[in-house]
Amino acid sequence: MIATISEMFSFHQVYVFLLAAFLGYQVISRVPPLLHTPLMSATNAISGISLIGSIVAAGSESPISQILGCFAVICATINVVGGFLITERMLKMFKKKG
Repeated sequence: MIATISEMFSFHQVYVFLLAAFLGYQVISRVPPLLHTPLMSATNAISGISLIGSIVAAGSESPISQILGCFAVICATINVVGGFLITERMLKMFKKKG
């Protein structure tokens, strides 16, 4: 059985997603540079949790869940690795030379 788009996504789900994206952008854009590195460390931890969730989703029995779970694993892994590389680079900027 193939579900239609209207059955898969309700208006409320799209509304919550768009609202979360907008609010997330507004919050992140107003972070002062001094707090950026600790905030990046916290978001790396959250990304690690989402990586675990995506591994669980990839291990389900549904083929569509497996495909989406594998895609989520790839995206979350890129996010975690990139976050740690950026955080390390920023921390090097604050070290004293010499």
